Amino acid sequence: MPTGVAIRDAREQLFDAAERILLQDGPSALTSRAVTTEAGCAKGVLHRHFADFDAFLAELVLDRVARVEARTDALRAAAGTGTVVGNLTDVLTDLFESVAVAIVGLVTSRDGLRARLREARPTGVPVLAEAAAMIASYLAAERDRGRIAADADVEILAPTLIGAAHLLFADRKGVSPESAVVGRVVATVVGGVVRDGRG
Repeated sequence: MPTGVAIRDAREQLFDAAERILLQDGPSALTSRAVTTEAGCAKGVLHRHFADFDAFLAELVLDRVARVEARTDALRAAAGTGTVVGNLTDVLTDLFESVAVAIVGLVTSRDGLRARLREARPTGVPVLAEAAAMIASYLAAERDRGRIAADADVEILAPTLIGAAHLLFADRKGVSPESAVVGRVVATVVGGVVRDGRG
């Protein structure tokens, strides 16, 4: 794009371009030049909006974290509908088919990015920590409805589900596991506490 031509929603356009690169080629392919080329804009656009590339990456991660947090209410509202296993299978598939696995790889591969993120979020792995909190909130809502055992430890079940799903989706090179496979993992983790009669 020629210099001087305004682009609408430059930040979101750059974030979306970075996400596409992450999903297609992984964290090592993510450079400022790759992002601006994918976004179809001049390299200077990125530097007009962000102090440097690590600042851009930190904002990208925090934006994706905010998206996970925004889905918490919708998932919690699903409590009491469908099946517990089905709801968890859907949310985990949606989460890990998106950028979650790639974000974890990005964060672990860049020291400068980790340092910046620690300022905003001192504990946990970004995106995964928020996803675990989202699932714990959902499981608590199901427990309140009696569809999960009253003594179920949702604070342990949630990160167990996240860890198991992360391993299932990692290094798949764009080929997701079948829904039935994700469902079996979910059923294995929560099967002992589900009380809704349908899984």
